[in-house]
Amino acid sequence: MNFPILSTLIFLPLLSSLFIFLSKDQKNNRGAIYISLFASVATFLLSLFLWYSLDLSSPKFQFVEEKFWINNFIKFKLGVDGISILFIVLTTFITPICIISCINSVKDRVKEFLIAILVLETFMIGVFCSLDLVIFYLFFEAGLIPMFLIIGVWGGPKRVYSAFKFFLYTLLGSVLMLVAIIIIYWLTGTTDITLIQDIKIPKEYQNLLWLAFFSSFAVKTPMWPVHTWLPDAHVEAPTAGSVILAAILLKMAGYGFLRFSIPLFPAASDFFTPLIYALSIIAIIYTSLVALMQDDMKKLIAYSSVAHMGYVTLGIFTFTKQGIEGSIFQMISHGLISAALFLCVGVVYDRLKSRMISSYGGLVSYIPKYSFLFLVFALAALGLPGTTGFLGEFLVLAGSFQKNYIVAMLATIGVILGAAYILWLTKRVIFGQTNNEEIKNLKDINKLEIVMLVSLAFLIIFFGVFPYPLIETLNTSVDNLMMNYEQSLIEMNLAKND
Repeated sequence: MNFPILSTLIFLPLLSSLFIFLSKDQKNNRGAIYISLFASVATFLLSLFLWYSLDLSSPKFQFVEEKFWINNFIKFKLGVDGISILFIVLTTFITPICIISCINSVKDRVKEFLIAILVLETFMIGVFCSLDLVIFYLFFEAGLIPMFLIIGVWGGPKRVYSAFKFFLYTLLGSVLMLVAIIIIYWLTGTTDITLIQDIKIPKEYQNLLWLAFFSSFAVKTPMWPVHTWLPDAHVEAPTAGSVILAAILLKMAGYGFLRFSIPLFPAASDFFTPLIYALSIIAIIYTSLVALMQDDMKKLIAYSSVAHMGYVTLGIFTFTKQGIEGSIFQMISHGLISAALFLCVGVVYDRLKSRMISSYGGLVSYIPKYSFLFLVFALAALGLPGTTGFLGEFLVLAGSFQKNYIVAMLATIGVILGAAYILWLTKRVIFGQTNNEEIKNLKDINKLEIVMLVSLAFLIIFFGVFPYPLIETLNTSVDNLMMNYEQSLIEMNLAKND
């Protein structure tokens, strides 16, 4: 194809945000909402076409676009494979849902809010398409700006504190990655990741470079102990901000491990595997215990996100097919489930203006449609068979048992704790005793809310029962990733012996 489909996919939301900025619709913002919805749905359909057009039997990057940007120094190089396409589709699917959610939840500066969402979508898609380290870094860091504004302008009472904490944590974590990119260019003469993999970074530099990338990815994942910004950001962010943060932004770091840390620094990835195991297990167990102690629904879901991302990092560094495919499946699954849970919190918050668990109880008697969907998402979050939540965790645990059964046994504790805090939340909110008289006057979910929640529930159950489309998409790319990793380790060991 000669058509620049990836550039179109990236910049279509940005172009639509410009149209919204220039529009003169000041009264009800209806025009801005229509433009943003049309653009986001068109981007989603284009991403589906891209997925359909992808040759799943080829491990190579496809639809590659390559143009020099600055004096033959930085390449604006884009491409996709079976791993990145799933994250692109997830991003373009979640964005229209966020736009629909803001119709009820955002009352002030709606036009500016929609612009921030669409600009953020551009940066997120750019991250998953980039094949040049500098371009990846620019998209990766640029996403901080609209997210900072979403939290800081439209967030809760402590929004400024939470926005700056989010910004400083993630920005400071990425400074070392920028230094590492400069060193990689000095060592190899290029920032094109496909060329760097062929040139191969010398083993003596890999540990420090891996740690520099890790400093950024660990904060964004987030891994223990640099996870403390996430609960604050989630609690203060508007509903759409929490959805994007949990569903997409956290996945950018997991994708970074797969796309950069392992292929570029195989020896260092092997060396630091015990560190990843330790931090992942602490995240799974410790944050699950913290989630059990929360009285704020958003904070509970936020801490559960840290625990679920612990399974992601654990699966990636098992270097087994089940573990890596399970970690990717877990990221897609968590993107859908966490988005749904935060939307559920947003639905009742818009009505009662409270996120406290104690403010609710017995919702099943008054808003049964909402209660049924909440129960579906809660069961998916605890890993019920037949939902995506089960398959991702199962594959990660299967992969980790092959490498280290002690680590795998410790990780299974998180499954038990996850069931505990999710069932505790569900019992208190949906089936508990009604202590708040205002609950009796609650209105059940409207048509827009049904569209959002049912679409997420359908995908969670469909891919939980029939995961073949996702696994088939991943299969060749994961095989290629593992083959290159193992081959690089063999070559480095042979060179060391010589």
